[in-house]
Amino acid sequence: MVTRLNPYLSFRDNAREAMEFYRSVLGGTLTISTCAEFHASEDPAEADKVMHAMLESEDGLVLMAADTPNSMEFNRGSAVSLSLSGDDASRLHALWDGLADGATVEMPLGPSPWGDSFGMLTDRFGTAW
Repeated sequence: MVTRLNPYLSFRDNAREAMEFYRSVLGGTLTISTCAEFHASEDPAEADKVMHAMLESEDGLVLMAADTPNSMEFNRGSAVSLSLSGDDASRLHALWDGLADGATVEMPLGPSPWGDSFGMLTDRFGTAW
């Protein structure tokens, strides 16, 4: 039996834009369902909000997201960051370059003392990587 931990990101009215950006960087198949499709809100202003989005890349990455309902407080926290790892250095560097577009780079991607490449950024949607 396989158990997976999949990141699920919350946004305030820009989950679709963020997930389309992540698809442009990570590749893969993106499915998006709105609040209207799920009859998840009685507020007509929330009809086009993303109720659930899932991006599945060809190399097994899964990223999910939703827009926070208007009635709920939205806090963009920094307690969690997403981490990419793998054996293909050129793929990882290409992902970094894509995520860095419009991002705040806290630490440029480079060699680390433990032998891998390491970098830190906050992308244009406020997600820490």
